[in-house]
Amino acid sequence: MIEDLPNISARHLAQPARDQLEPATQSTHPPRILLLYGSLRERSYSKLLTLEAERLLRHFGAETRVFDPHGLPMVDSVSPDHPKVQELRALSLWSEGQVWCSPERHGTLTAIFKSQIDWLPLELGAMRPTQGRTLAVMQVSGGSQSFNAVNALRVLGRWMRMVTIPNQSSVAKAWQEFDEAGRMKPSAYYDRLTDVMEELIKFTLLVRDRSDYLTSRYSERKAAADAGEADQ
Repeated sequence: MIEDLPNISARHLAQPARDQLEPATQSTHPPRILLLYGSLRERSYSKLLTLEAERLLRHFGAETRVFDPHGLPMVDSVSPDHPKVQELRALSLWSEGQVWCSPERHGTLTAIFKSQIDWLPLELGAMRPTQGRTLAVMQVSGGSQSFNAVNALRVLGRWMRMVTIPNQSSVAKAWQEFDEAGRMKPSAYYDRLTDVMEELIKFTLLVRDRSDYLTSRYSERKAAADAGEADQ
C-alpha cells in the first residue's frame, strides 16, 4: 500500500501492468541494426566477423548499416559537428538494435572501439542515442578463448542503457577462422554467431515497439515534473 511508502511521490509512481506492454501500433518495417567494429587494420578480423554478422542479419530480414571508424577523431579532439561524429550519432539514432565487435587487446577492448562509444552521449537534447536499443556483443582474439572484451562491452551496454541480449560471440585464434576471401569458415564459432544474430532479431522485434514504456522511470518522471513546476 502507498501508505507504507512515505518517501514516494504517489502521482509519479506507475504500477507496471501487462496491458501496457501491448504497443498501440506494431512496426512493420525491417529491424534497423547498426554494426560497429574496433580495428583499423587492412585485414581486420573484427570487421570480417562484423560483416559475417551483417549477412546473417540481412537474411533474417534486417536493414543494416556498418560504421567505418576510419577518420573518426579521438574524443574531444574536435567539436561534435565533425562529419564522422555526426554520421555515427545519426546512425545510432536510426538504429533499433546494435552489434558491437572488438578485438581483445591487452585484456580488454580497443581504443578504436571505445572512442566510437565515447562519441555517443547518453543524451542529445531530448533524444537518447542508445537507450532502449537492443545490443549483441562480440569479440575476436589472436590467441586462446577469452571473454574479457565481451565482458567490457556488456558494462558499456549497461551504462548506455541498452538491452544487451544474453548470448554473445567470442572467436579465438580468429586468424584461423576466415578464408582468403574473408569469409568465415564452418565451425562451432560460426554456429554461435548465427545463434547470436537470430537472438538479436528476436529481442529487437520484442523490444522496439515497447521501448518507451520499458525505459520510463519513476525518478525521471518525478524530476521532469519538479523541473516543470519550478519553471512556472
